[in-house]
Amino acid sequence: MIHQNPKVLILLTESLSIFEYACATELFALQRDEFDHWYTTDTVSLTHSSYEGLAGTQLNCRQVGVLPECDLLVIPSYPVNALQVPDKLLASLRHHHGRGGRTISFCSGAFLLAEAGLLDGRPATTHWRYAEQFKQRFPSIEFRDDILYLYDGQIGCSAGSAAGIDLGIEVIRRDFGYSAANIVARRLVLPAHRSGGQSQYIEKPASNGSTGLAKSLDWAVNNLSHTLRVDDIARQANMTRRTFDRHFKKSFNITPQVWLTHRKLEIAQRLLEDSNLNIEQIALKSGYENGTSLRINFKKYISVSPNAYREQFGRKEPPPF
Repeated sequence: MIHQNPKVLILLTESLSIFEYACATELFALQRDEFDHWYTTDTVSLTHSSYEGLAGTQLNCRQVGVLPECDLLVIPSYPVNALQVPDKLLASLRHHHGRGGRTISFCSGAFLLAEAGLLDGRPATTHWRYAEQFKQRFPSIEFRDDILYLYDGQIGCSAGSAAGIDLGIEVIRRDFGYSAANIVARRLVLPAHRSGGQSQYIEKPASNGSTGLAKSLDWAVNNLSHTLRVDDIARQANMTRRTFDRHFKKSFNITPQVWLTHRKLEIAQRLLEDSNLNIEQIALKSGYENGTSLRINFKKYISVSPNAYREQFGRKEPPPF
């Protein structure tokens, strides 16, 4: 569990990518009066005190000789063709990681994480334009091209510039809870992607008017129970199960069963954060047969027990009636 005001450092390296840097500051540096506690954020560089941006812009930042200690290090970008990474930069990243600090990268920043060895033994992603280059340079790293981001609680990387926002919202969700992530997402006018492995899938996909797929998913969310099966959703969409599975996988690159599991868990998370219901009541309302089933799935997909999740993210006082 993090302390109340995590320290974030945005690290600028060889060049300035304005959009990625802006995403990092919007997520972690913007003052948010709606929260009692939030991040304290600074921008630093080990090599420069000013950077030239696009359209005649310039950014001044604090140049440091040693990377200050922080809870979360954000790498907005890194030149993909930079084959010689400064030893000081690599050593700083490894030291931060070695003492338990978290590190996330946006877009091309994954190249720097890979050069530092932080992605060894982990799956990774970056922008599709750089996918082949990444795979050729780092053949021992499992490259994933079917997701927007990856985050395991210590290391994260995103598949592109805007996908860094999805990654950042996931970090916020783990640090401050489901409700805080939703508030930040709404301010950005984005859906809150809360599950790292399935971040690219919105909760209830908008209908494109050509099939009943989206309407059937809306129906499923409104009719969750332990008896609800994917076959029921397929019938609601007027499709055979085989056709439904094929359309679903093509549209969302995920199986309907995994989608259904995550919808149930999202409802359970909301109730654990915002209600005083007991575990059995939450299980029934989120579509599980009993508390045992909820606990098993919660531990499998969220990596903590429902009680531990409520202890970290739940209300500290009873909600008003």
